[in-house]
Amino acid sequence: MLGLAVAAALTGCASTQEPEVERVATAFEDTTGDAQARCELLAPNTLAALEENESEPCVEAIRSLPLEAGEVESVEVWGRNAQVRTTGDTLFLSQTDAGWRITAAACQPNGDAPYDCEVQAG
Repeated sequence: MLGLAVAAALTGCASTQEPEVERVATAFEDTTGDAQARCELLAPNTLAALEENESEPCVEAIRSLPLEAGEVESVEVWGRNAQVRTTGDTLFLSQTDAGWRITAAACQPNGDAPYDCEVQAG
């Protein structure tokens, strides 16, 4: 019975985080939005990897990303990690001291293997 109570409590916490997770994901994918503000939504390691991979500052690199926002289809939160699926993309987020941040974006399913993401750390 204690297990059910813990599961219910965790589910409740996750569901309260979903609106913020969705807000961060949709703001990041808004290609008409301010590039600097979008870069600030990236987790630090993801930001560094993007700049290194593209050999230019994030505010320039972010404009060429193949982001296909579309409508949000689902938001799933597991503790300090989350996934947002849109009609054209899948994003992964982590909760940091600064709030929810994008850890991977422009991700496509890859069969049984991990997602193939254009933007990710490491």
